[in-house]
Amino acid sequence: MGSSSNHQTTYIVIGLAAFATAAALWYISSKNDDGSAAKKKSKSLPTKDAGGGAGGGSSVDSGITPTKSNVRAAPTTASSSSASTTTTTTAATSSKTSDATDDDKALHRRIEEIDRAGKALFKEKKFMEAAETFTEALDLIEQKRPSTAIKSSAASDGESTKSSSSLTRQIITLTNNRSAMYEKASFPDLALSDCDAVLDLDPGHSKARTRRLRILESQNRHTEALVEVCALQLKFMNDNRDKLRLGLPPTGHPPVAQSKIEELVAQIQPGEMKRAQEALAEKDSGDRALPSTYTVTQLLKSFSGYNKWMGEAARGGTVGKFTSQIEDLLDHVPRKNLVAYADNSATKATLLLHRGKRHAFEKDFVKAVADFDEAFALAEDKDGKDETDHDEVKAEIVKAMENEDYARLLEWAGMCKHLRYELKGALDCYERCSEMEPDNTELLVKRAGVKMDGNQHDEAEALFVDALTLNPTASDALLHRANLRMLQQRVPESESDLETCIRLYPNNLLARLRLATVFMAKEDLDGARRMLDKAAEYEPDSSEVHCYRGELHFAKGEFADAKGEFDKAMVCDPLNPTPYVNAALAVMNTPPTGGSMVPDVAGAVKLLEKAIEVDPMMHAAYVQLGQMKLSMATDLKKAKEVVELYDRGLEYCRTPEELKDICSMRILTLAQIDAAHALHMETLNMQ
Repeated sequence: MGSSSNHQTTYIVIGLAAFATAAALWYISSKNDDGSAAKKKSKSLPTKDAGGGAGGGSSVDSGITPTKSNVRAAPTTASSSSASTTTTTTAATSSKTSDATDDDKALHRRIEEIDRAGKALFKEKKFMEAAETFTEALDLIEQKRPSTAIKSSAASDGESTKSSSSLTRQIITLTNNRSAMYEKASFPDLALSDCDAVLDLDPGHSKARTRRLRILESQNRHTEALVEVCALQLKFMNDNRDKLRLGLPPTGHPPVAQSKIEELVAQIQPGEMKRAQEALAEKDSGDRALPSTYTVTQLLKSFSGYNKWMGEAARGGTVGKFTSQIEDLLDHVPRKNLVAYADNSATKATLLLHRGKRHAFEKDFVKAVADFDEAFALAEDKDGKDETDHDEVKAEIVKAMENEDYARLLEWAGMCKHLRYELKGALDCYERCSEMEPDNTELLVKRAGVKMDGNQHDEAEALFVDALTLNPTASDALLHRANLRMLQQRVPESESDLETCIRLYPNNLLARLRLATVFMAKEDLDGARRMLDKAAEYEPDSSEVHCYRGELHFAKGEFADAKGEFDKAMVCDPLNPTPYVNAALAVMNTPPTGGSMVPDVAGAVKLLEKAIEVDPMMHAAYVQLGQMKLSMATDLKKAKEVVELYDRGLEYCRTPEELKDICSMRILTLAQIDAAHALHMETLNMQ
């Protein structure tokens, strides 16, 4: 039901929050080619032996950082041996440190000598001996400078401050080099400990963070590894924030490939999805929320018996009439009086069935489902399930009901369970009803729908074949089988089913709308337009027609026209959630005006919030809204509210695909927040 989401654009924001920053990250990566998750390409993450490895020539890459003395005669410059080599520069040259003490000069000379010895051992692949050498240099500094003074990098004397700062940088360099040796020597925990020490002094140290990422990933600590990815991306975006604000491409490439991000998220997803599924399973099926009024209405309309039962409900009587009759029934009929008890239960179940149908006619589906559930519980003798005479009483109640009423009760009970995604119970009810009415094609279609939701596509296909064998003109069988074939990417066969349905029933609006979707999938936009024009002839005020027309404009890049159609769809039916989501996407894709650098994010947020208001199960709205709210978060507390939004969305997920989408965004958001904490940032916003 509702408009297709094929043209929705999902911006996966990694390591940033402001929309301008998101756009910049998208700009420097490859464009999204399918309208869903962004597929960014950038420089691959170095492997453990990347950059020359342990024995590659004279280069001391792979995380080894040259240590430079601050007593040289000329200012130091960064080593050119490798793009990944970081040189520790000094606070002043010897010509500017005439007040430096002889002890300081001697200390720096000794550190440089030890450092050279460590690098020589590294080239010889004597990694642990090299690590011991770097430890010797660190111990020497520790003896000269208390750790508290080093970390504060402050002193009352100006020269003392410079010396302390220089020593701090040397500690960072030596510890990073030792970490590289531990990694090469296959002591990952020691390497991680040194990475942590480096990052404690310099949170933006890219080499230590990249090594930490590599080791964590090798240990299958994927959640922590993703935080390191986000920290690297955040630092990159923060370093380029001025350019991004001006709409200019950043300097260099993103530090981590998008494929690495996707790979880590894919590793984390199963555990997160299991957690979410277990939380959903703890809820009693009766407590699960129903889909929105609009969604339920569209589903009911898709079945061929819709007009029949609607007419019967209209003529059958008011809710008040049935309520009065129910209240007139006797209370507490003794169970031991089997015939009277069964007759009273059957009568009440029948009245509840008819009142439920009247509630459904009035689109009060919450009350309708409550009546159908109560009626089914009576017919099943639910309160007496533990009694010894349960089977006898249940059989007597069913016997007391009219066959037609009992069949319809089973059918509606199946629908109620299906709406709450209780697939096993729904299928049981439909199959029991089919046993009573083996020639009822609508029941076969409903059973196929349950199979589709359970990803049992082959069994669903067989049921559709059975239905169309019984009745080759069954519109609901053709319509729903077309949906199945679209899911299976069998587009020509889906198109054939829809064309057959339209040939048999020219005024079938749903078939025309679905066929328009098929044309859009084939990029036959003219064909889609013609089909929508024909649909409008039959129902000009249809919210769905306007929504599909909006999607057609969106596909052509005509975002203002798309927004106009989505607005009309909202007016035609304010309870249709799809145009709110699509309008938000149109707003975000409309080029800014009036000198603004970003789209109307606040306006898009309001539309998405409205979509969730009218349909709390509109999972696409949660995905989009979370990203936009993250872009507007002025502090990390606001960013955490996005996680809470995703948690609410997870409560309404019904399919593995929906769980996967929201779990992915929740994983990424948490990783970004943790990364910001690691970098000592107070916000993700780059504005």
